[in-house]
Amino acid sequence: MIIDFNNIAILTGYFLALFGFAEILYHYFKIQAEFTRKYVHIGTGLLTLLFPILFSSHWSVLIICAAFLLLLITSLKFKLLKSINAIGRFTLGSVMYPIVVYISFLDYSSHQTPLDTKPYIWFYLPIMIMATADPLAALIGKKWAVKTYKIGNETKSWLGSMVFFITAFVVAFVLFNLLLPQNNIGLIVIASLVIISLVTTLTEAFSKNGLDNFTIPIAALIVMELINYNFYIFK
Repeated sequence: MIIDFNNIAILTGYFLALFGFAEILYHYFKIQAEFTRKYVHIGTGLLTLLFPILFSSHWSVLIICAAFLLLLITSLKFKLLKSINAIGRFTLGSVMYPIVVYISFLDYSSHQTPLDTKPYIWFYLPIMIMATADPLAALIGKKWAVKTYKIGNETKSWLGSMVFFITAFVVAFVLFNLLLPQNNIGLIVIASLVIISLVTTLTEAFSKNGLDNFTIPIAALIVMELINYNFYIFK
């Protein structure tokens, strides 16, 4: 068991600073919680990109994710961290975040081999789709909710879903080029990225009560595993 307490302390400080700044924006600058929550959502996703770089063991990630899961559950129970909790609706999004980050890191760790010790795509792609496409779709979809559709009791925006799909594809395309530069962009690759973007878009549309923070990365990982099993492009 390898636990890097120094890097755990450093990243914990970064996360607490992120949360603290969101609280300042909410309490002193009167920024609505819907916006400060999105800021934390995106910022947390960007900070977690350091996990594969700073941590060689999933135990370190488990510790930091478990600590923040406890913090977030406590904040819900005692009505703290209003910058992410004062949104007037029931959501499990915040508590799902550290859980899915740890699961994604476990999957990333399972793809490490002697020839490929840093398969970052397996962690970065699902986390970045969730961290960027989801909040952008929500913000734009709510601001310009011209055409909407309903799934159960949930009202969704066609524009929001379109923004999600485009963002997810751009994120997947950029990460593929940055992290797997030895692979050529061909029809199979483009089709694979489109499928990932489409499946995660549909997953977001059918998820409710903040569960999309969990289901989006998991859906991305499942599709990646299926595509890789057949075509082995995420190598």
